[in-house]
Amino acid sequence: MRIAVMGTGGVGGYFGAKLAKSGNDVAFVARGAHLDAMRRQGLRIQSAGGDIELRDVVATDDPSSLAPVDVVMFCVKLWDVESAATRIAPLLGARGVVIPFQNGIDSPEMLRRILGEDRVLGGVAYIAATIAAPGIIAQTGSMAKLRVGAFAAPHPSPLPASRAEGAHPSHRAHDFVRACTDAGVNAELAPDIRRALWEKFVFLTALSGVTALSRQPVGGVRSDQDLRAAFAASMHETVALARAQNVTLPDDFLPTQMRALDRLPAEMRSSMQNDLLAGRRLEAPWLCGRVAELSAQAGLAAPVNATIYAGLKPFVDGTPRD
Repeated sequence: MRIAVMGTGGVGGYFGAKLAKSGNDVAFVARGAHLDAMRRQGLRIQSAGGDIELRDVVATDDPSSLAPVDVVMFCVKLWDVESAATRIAPLLGARGVVIPFQNGIDSPEMLRRILGEDRVLGGVAYIAATIAAPGIIAQTGSMAKLRVGAFAAPHPSPLPASRAEGAHPSHRAHDFVRACTDAGVNAELAPDIRRALWEKFVFLTALSGVTALSRQPVGGVRSDQDLRAAFAASMHETVALARAQNVTLPDDFLPTQMRALDRLPAEMRSSMQNDLLAGRRLEAPWLCGRVAELSAQAGLAAPVNATIYAGLKPFVDGTPRD
C-alpha cells in the first residue's frame, strides 16, 4: 500500500516503520529536529520486540510534496487536527482514506467535516512509545496493537463514479488491516469502531489524567491506594458518559480495565505525562476536560475528571521555560 504518516511520533513512527520494513511505500511527515535527523540518518525503532532501522526514508514537512496515497495514518496531536486535515486533503486522491490513530473521541467527526464522511475510518492504537531522540522512537513494554473500522453511516449515499467498487471505506479498512498483519503488526477489524474508541477513551482518560497530575508512572499509580481509587473513579465517570451517549459497554468492563492496568509495565508513563514533564502542550481539554464538559451537558456529575482537569489546566499550553 501507499501510506503517508501524518505526525511521526511514537504511534506513527512505530507502526509506520513496521509497515515500511515489510515493503509498503511509506512516507513520513514530521518537523523540526526529528525531521532533520530522519533525513540525515533514517528512522530507528527501539523495541523489546526487535529493533528496526530504516536507513533511507521519505520524510517531509510538506504533505503536498507527496503523491496521493491509499491511506493517511493521522497521528498528530489533537490541537492540530483541523490545520493538519486541510494539509492532507490532496493526498487522498480518488480513493484514499484517513485513519486517525489519536487519543480522545472527537477527531473522526472533525475530520469528516473537513474531508467528507466516506474519507474517514476509525482507528485505535494501543502502544507506549515516544520520540526518545530525534530520529529515534522508543517503545516501552510489548503492547502494540491497532483496531480499525468504518463508521456506520446513518444515511448512506451512493459513492461518486470516481469511487467505484473496491473504494468503499470498509474495503480500505480491510486492505489496511491485511497490510498490517503481513507486516507483523497485531491489527484487527473492529465490528463497532465507535465502541472501540470509547473503550480506549475510558481507560486512556484515567491513565493520562492520573499519571500526569501525580507525576507518577503506572506502577506508582496502581500501588497507591488513593491514586488507584482516583483511576477507578475517573473510569466510572467516563463509562456513565458513554452509556449516556448510547455506547454499550459490558457490565464487567471496569474490573477488566483495572486488571489491564495491573498488567502494564510499572515504568510506563502516559504520553500526556511525558508532555507535561517536557513542558509541552497537553491534550487534557480533549480527555479529562472533555469528560467533564460532556458530562455537564448530559446532566451527569464528573467531579474526579473535573478536578484532574483543573489541576492540569495551568499547564495546558505548556510550561514557560527561562
